[in-house]
Amino acid sequence: MTDTVRPDQSAKVHPVDEVLPVPKLAIYGLQHVLAFYAGAVIVPILLASAIGLNQQQLIHLIDADLLTCGIASIIQSAGFWKVGVRLPLVQGVTFTAVSPMIAIGLAAGGGEQGLVTIYGSVIVAGLFTFFIAPYFSRLIRFFPPVVTGSVILIIGIALLPVAALDATNRVGPSGDVSAKDLGYAIGTLALIVLIQRFFRGFLGTIAVLIGLVAGTLVAYLLGDARFDALGESAWFGVTTPFHFGWPVFSAAAIISMIVVMLITAVETTGDVFATGEIVGKEIESEDIARALRADGAATFLGGVLNSFPYTCFAENVGLVRLTRIQSRWVVTSAGAIMVLLGMLPKAGAVVAGIPAPVLGGAALAMFATVAVVGIQTLSRVDFTSDRNIVIVATSIGLAMLVTAQPNVKTAVPEWAQIIFGSGITLGSLTAILLNLLFNHVGRVPEDTEGSDEVRTSATGLGEADIRQAPTKPNESA
Repeated sequence: MTDTVRPDQSAKVHPVDEVLPVPKLAIYGLQHVLAFYAGAVIVPILLASAIGLNQQQLIHLIDADLLTCGIASIIQSAGFWKVGVRLPLVQGVTFTAVSPMIAIGLAAGGGEQGLVTIYGSVIVAGLFTFFIAPYFSRLIRFFPPVVTGSVILIIGIALLPVAALDATNRVGPSGDVSAKDLGYAIGTLALIVLIQRFFRGFLGTIAVLIGLVAGTLVAYLLGDARFDALGESAWFGVTTPFHFGWPVFSAAAIISMIVVMLITAVETTGDVFATGEIVGKEIESEDIARALRADGAATFLGGVLNSFPYTCFAENVGLVRLTRIQSRWVVTSAGAIMVLLGMLPKAGAVVAGIPAPVLGGAALAMFATVAVVGIQTLSRVDFTSDRNIVIVATSIGLAMLVTAQPNVKTAVPEWAQIIFGSGITLGSLTAILLNLLFNHVGRVPEDTEGSDEVRTSATGLGEADIRQAPTKPNESA
């Protein structure tokens, strides 16, 4: 009897490329959607509230966001041509863009006019990211921990007033805060903290989502949450390109959004290395380029489909580590679920009905955690050097100047008001420019070795420590 010829058993499919049975793909994909959902929908809610959109416009933003998140996640995980890193990475809106988008929208007059100006900057920034992707490894040395840590810390601190405004039901400094509204905010925050304290595993990753659902349910039972728009919304609908009008291209807004995407690119690089280590795949420079092309393509698509800038969500990176389910096709299935949710306006109407104080309580937890991630990143900086102290102190100081006194922008020319209208934008640019001044232009030779050490640990290209580095702000909730 002759032996049966069997395929080479050594040629096994890598767990990342394994296609699981459909039921498992659906269940594990839904798990990723739940882990990411709160972080995804909070951005359109905050933006709509800040620039004065009505509830129907907000519902459209939520639907467009979920649809584009799904498409972006499919692009990143499944990949095509040289786009997409083909790892289990979920794409979502970056928190880094929230404050700059609010500043751009308000500077353009708010409402739909503000939106189309935001979309103009998002489209150009997406194209910029797509085409710069192959060369980013040469630029990443300009974004060491002293820059990225300062920026992430500034983002967290500068966004806290937005969360506080929602937590008090948008009562201004001169108004009286309702005890009930404050109770909703503190109660939601307390529940999130308790879940993270007493639960591990998957429940811990969806603490914010549970807090939002529980807070909204209590508010509904007490008559403080309304879902009138639910009955008015259609069961099925798809966002159309440029729904709010043709994009408006403002040079200052575009520069601001490009800075956002540069910072996001550094963070995406860290997420790709972290995921590569979790799933046991070596990451090369071409993988980074593929991931950044996907970020750029998704961001461009976001501007066209009435959504926002996109990046990798690290909550989901943590979920991959937690569940040990490494298949990228699970994220592809999660993307398909998100696309489906984005076609259900009634689902968006439910999210739009979350009371502002409940949202504010959850946002306090999320944005404060962003600041902590910045502190963790700065802990890797050599502060025995006065240069780094000056970079951090000056960038945070200028960012807080604008955050505490928004009318500072009236003192500068109109073209500069986008920059001076956002503490995050001003602080980020300051950190980048001061790092160039102190650590690159005319650098003292004896400082070179120390500077290189800091840069290497920041970029992680070829180094292990980035793979365990704190991840991006929008994944830290």
